[in-house]
Amino acid sequence: MSTCDKSKLISISKTMLILGLVLYLSFIIFFGDSNCPSSELFSSFRLKWTPFSSQPNIAKSKSSTNINHLLFGLLGSEKAWHHRKSYIESWWRPNITKGYLLLDVPPQGDDLIPWSLNSPPYKISDDVPKLVDETKHVDATVLRLVHGIMEVFREGHEGVRWLVMGDDDSIFFVDNMVDILAQYDHTKYYYFGGHSEFILSNYWFSFNQGFGGAGFILSYPLAKALARDMMSCLKRYAYLNAADRTTMTCIADIGVNLSPLQGIHQIDLHGDLSGFLSSHPKSLLMSLHHFDMVDPIFPSMDRAQSIFHLQNAAQYDQSRMLQQTICHHRSKSWTFSVSWGYSAHIYEKIMPRSWIQRPIETFKPWQNSPNPPRYMFDVRSPSGDPCEAPHVFFFKSVERTPRNEILTTYTRAWPRGIGTCLFAGNHSAEYVSEIHVYSPAIKRIQIDRCECCDIVHKDGSNKAEVKYRECKEDEIIA
Repeated sequence: MSTCDKSKLISISKTMLILGLVLYLSFIIFFGDSNCPSSELFSSFRLKWTPFSSQPNIAKSKSSTNINHLLFGLLGSEKAWHHRKSYIESWWRPNITKGYLLLDVPPQGDDLIPWSLNSPPYKISDDVPKLVDETKHVDATVLRLVHGIMEVFREGHEGVRWLVMGDDDSIFFVDNMVDILAQYDHTKYYYFGGHSEFILSNYWFSFNQGFGGAGFILSYPLAKALARDMMSCLKRYAYLNAADRTTMTCIADIGVNLSPLQGIHQIDLHGDLSGFLSSHPKSLLMSLHHFDMVDPIFPSMDRAQSIFHLQNAAQYDQSRMLQQTICHHRSKSWTFSVSWGYSAHIYEKIMPRSWIQRPIETFKPWQNSPNPPRYMFDVRSPSGDPCEAPHVFFFKSVERTPRNEILTTYTRAWPRGIGTCLFAGNHSAEYVSEIHVYSPAIKRIQIDRCECCDIVHKDGSNKAEVKYRECKEDEIIA
């Protein structure tokens, strides 16, 4: 063999050797069995690939979030607690819910002492004058409220995943809160809250803050980071005179922004709230607030009685609380709209869901505003037209039936007294005095689409039945 041939053979051999090595490494990298041992040399080349998830927020924990994983912190004053404690006691579950009420001074008076077992345990806020002196903060109240987040967190409870902060008049729907939070990974950084209903409140303070009275929720890692930075942040922003904005600002410096949830309600409204509560957005109800600032939500009841009455329905099915379901009784040209656990309306005309879902503006804005927009949602004005004005019914009672259904009953609030809708066939609903609503006795957490319903009513009967069901694939609510 010539020298030239030997050189060619050596060159080919080297090429084949390199090619073989490349193929072997490629096999190890892309097809290697992770359960089989491999050398340190090859393991350093192994490709580490994490599949992309379209839902990065879904909880990865082995155990689902439950009520024991929530820690509540409620900020209040001794003066207000005398008349506000009923708001909190309507949803607080002794020996089940965990958390504290932070008062400014020790409770006094026969109505507070001895302390009610139906109330959250209380603690007194840290020495505010001392904190003001240390931080040079311009507003002692703001400092106390923001610093209270750290005071609740530092108490420490085993297994806490979420810190829920609110006021002494925050009304929470805890089961819905748990079901929402169970969808998220509590080991990540989350800041949940709600906007104000009054558009100018968001403009004056921030569209990126959670309004504290409605309640805001911090995942454990975020609460821990915020507590660690609390004093430094209060010093950095000692000039801010709004607690919720200060909280948002401190959280923003950690690198986290608000994730708003539609079921959290600040209720920056006044007057008759029935129009708002009768057209709740298609989201689980998590909170209500400012009940001192609105009329009692049920006729012939005071505020405290109204809240307990609403929570009575919630004990049977929180997932449907205030969820609006609309259906038609076409033989009479009637439209029924039910806000589960609160109200029912009958319109004497076939109305589309797109129109009915807009709240009737029975309420007033938080502050006088000469021109729209006033709200963060669409509204429709109250009408004296008998084809557009509803017959109004309010929640009366709830019970479970032997057929595994929940029966809620709604009774007429008052005579409508404006005549009949002639345009739709002159079918008056004035004689209907009671509506029975049957819904399945199962939670309905996935509400990507509303429920539908059927109407059962005999001519001349003063009672009507509404039976819930899932909407058909091709069903149109119009």
